[in-house]
Amino acid sequence: MYNTELLNNIPKRPGVYKMYNKAGDIIYVGKAKNLFNRVRQYFQSPERLAPKTRAQVKHIERIETIVVDTETEALILECNLIKEHRPRYNIMLKDDKSYPYIKVTTGNDYPKILMTRNHKRDGGKYFGPFTNSTAVKQTIEALLKVYPLRRCNRKVAYGTVRGRPCLNYHIGQCSAPCTGKIKAEDYRKNVDAVLAVLSGRDKDLVGQLTLKMQAAAEKMDFETAAKLRDQINGIRFVVEKQKMNSDNTRDQDIIAFAKKDDTACVLAFNVRDGKLLGNRQMMMEGAAERSDSEIITAFVKQYYGNAPFVPAEIVLMCPMLADEGESVTAWLSESAGRTVRAVVPQKGKKAALIKMVTKNAELTLEQYLRMESERESRKKSRLDSLKDLLRIDHVPERVEAYDISNISGSDNVGGMVVFENGKAAPKAYRRFKIKTVEGQNDYGSMQEMIFRRIERGLKEKNAEAPEKTAGFLPFPEVFMIDGGKTHVEAAESILSMYPELNIAVCGLVKNDKHTLRGVVYHGEEYVVKYGTPVYSFLNEISEEVHRYAIGYHRTLRQKGMFSSELENIPGVGPKRRAALMRAFGTLDEIKKAALEEIAEIPEMDSRSAEAVVSYFEKQKKEENSEQS
Repeated sequence: MYNTELLNNIPKRPGVYKMYNKAGDIIYVGKAKNLFNRVRQYFQSPERLAPKTRAQVKHIERIETIVVDTETEALILECNLIKEHRPRYNIMLKDDKSYPYIKVTTGNDYPKILMTRNHKRDGGKYFGPFTNSTAVKQTIEALLKVYPLRRCNRKVAYGTVRGRPCLNYHIGQCSAPCTGKIKAEDYRKNVDAVLAVLSGRDKDLVGQLTLKMQAAAEKMDFETAAKLRDQINGIRFVVEKQKMNSDNTRDQDIIAFAKKDDTACVLAFNVRDGKLLGNRQMMMEGAAERSDSEIITAFVKQYYGNAPFVPAEIVLMCPMLADEGESVTAWLSESAGRTVRAVVPQKGKKAALIKMVTKNAELTLEQYLRMESERESRKKSRLDSLKDLLRIDHVPERVEAYDISNISGSDNVGGMVVFENGKAAPKAYRRFKIKTVEGQNDYGSMQEMIFRRIERGLKEKNAEAPEKTAGFLPFPEVFMIDGGKTHVEAAESILSMYPELNIAVCGLVKNDKHTLRGVVYHGEEYVVKYGTPVYSFLNEISEEVHRYAIGYHRTLRQKGMFSSELENIPGVGPKRRAALMRAFGTLDEIKKAALEEIAEIPEMDSRSAEAVVSYFEKQKKEENSEQS
């Protein structure tokens, strides 16, 4: 279950949130006007959530955010990310409809302006995408009334006057290039003006329309005034700065960072075909001793060292190191098979993108440092609480836990998990096949496992070069046994053989629902209160050692690494073998059992019972004949 404490790190700003599962896959992408409020809604009472949302929340391992300036930008980015990653819990909800663009067909002498939902590499100028197609249409209409570009598909009359213009020409909404009424140079001036408006320089057009609206209102022509008002609002909506999509189709990476004390967070936002599709981050230590150029240069080299794709342009927060910049870009160009440019913008859209990425880096760094601080505080609290509970002299730096797994006494294995400084250390985990104990004897199996662990540790300790063979060193401060008082006593009886080892032994006691209830220590059981730091720590250890031991047991069984004489009996499958072991405990007791005793087991029938008895009788006859 996702750690709801991390909700405190979600920014209270517009943006997009990405939810990841344990495998690191994006399972959901969403947008919000206020990220903190929106994400928090997922972690309310489960009864108030839809079934699909409840299932989604169970798989959330971490959440990443990208902050933007407006909700519109968040919507555009959400659309891009969903189409790129196709998250599991978005697929049934997302709208695959393409958002509208404004296109100016600049590939000829007499361009047109139109709305399209297809962004192509055809030499045209694209603006958008936008979320409101009505506003797009109103903007195009307003532009054509002020700058009369052609609307129809008639052939252009280059340098000659021919035919009659259509009605649009007579009402001042087309310059009629189809009849040669306007020269290419004059027409181009209108096109340049339209491009200027769509690029954000819209004050002149809005000013003209505003004057016309005011004049219509003074004449009490409110219908015309209302239309002009809608055109003005549409233009303002469309020309609002949209950083989520560039007005070209160039592939770019936007790289910026933030640093505090000795830590830096470097972010790379990936723009592909003019669309922001995602981001990558890297945390760097030792930032206090590095210049900004050193940080950027180190990131570029490491990031693109294994990158499958290098974009045509890398937009940087600051220049790379003077003595490395040229060689790095040359290396990137060689890797990409084309020219790669590294630019440091001072103004314009690229500078605005750098500003946005820098802000995201600041928020990411703030979240990271806060999480690290909380993690250290929790770890210290957990270890201090365990020290107090067991009344040992110092905080336990290493804790080892042990559990036995079998099926009704057959196929005994053991698992040892290790926690160092409050954190699981999987590389130190060890597995044991129980060799000297038969039947369901968890105490004897535990003793064998503890004995073998200690002997291996002492052997490594006494070796001439222990660091080369140390798989069981150092010894822990605490042995935790999955079981009650008897299990603890079994482990203590082995440990008493080694007076030079000062290791506390406690048992992890569980209730009828197999959840942690308390610990047994020095012959007494202590109830551990649910929700406390020490309960959280002990429960994590208990769950981990159980998972590890039973996982090893299942793996071996699946691989067929255990063999049993029972497997050779025809008609006796896994369920019946397990039932026989539950009923009689050991293989020897099964061999001694009478036909009636075996047939009384619910899982057995008369034929399978006869097969068991017949198998062992035949085996006994063969052994007797060999002896004689």
